[in-house]
Amino acid sequence: MNQQSLEGVELELALLIRRLTSMISYQKVGSLDRAAYLLLTQISLGGACSIKTLSHTFHLDISTVSRQVSALEQKGYVRRVPDELDGRAFILSITELGEQLLTDDKANRMAKLGHVLDNWTDAEMQQFGELLQKFNHSVVEAEYMEKVPQHDS
Repeated sequence: MNQQSLEGVELELALLIRRLTSMISYQKVGSLDRAAYLLLTQISLGGACSIKTLSHTFHLDISTVSRQVSALEQKGYVRRVPDELDGRAFILSITELGEQLLTDDKANRMAKLGHVLDNWTDAEMQQFGELLQKFNHSVVEAEYMEKVPQHDS
């Protein structure tokens, strides 16, 4: 691994994180905060699911996801539906209101991001998206490897 390249990536990530956290308008583009946006997106795209599934998907404690989902439920963005496979459990589905807010927020986010990437070509955006996806998967793998006990041979 080239140390100079690694240092460049590290610096650019630090700058990106700093700029994104200082952009209050990015943190809450529409009426949904980042956590609500991500949870609703997952339920909308992946279909009804349990809190445990959401917890696993986002690598968060069940208690954290449960609090976030309770807030979404109180606002009428999701509803609990009995799990057909386990009558004692429930799964979460997105409501019409939740779906509408998600659609509106996504449009706002896309407009803001589109403005930032206005002078990028489609090929550059596609490559950047693919590299971000690869990076995100690498982060998840690294987290997993840190949690898995290593056995000496």
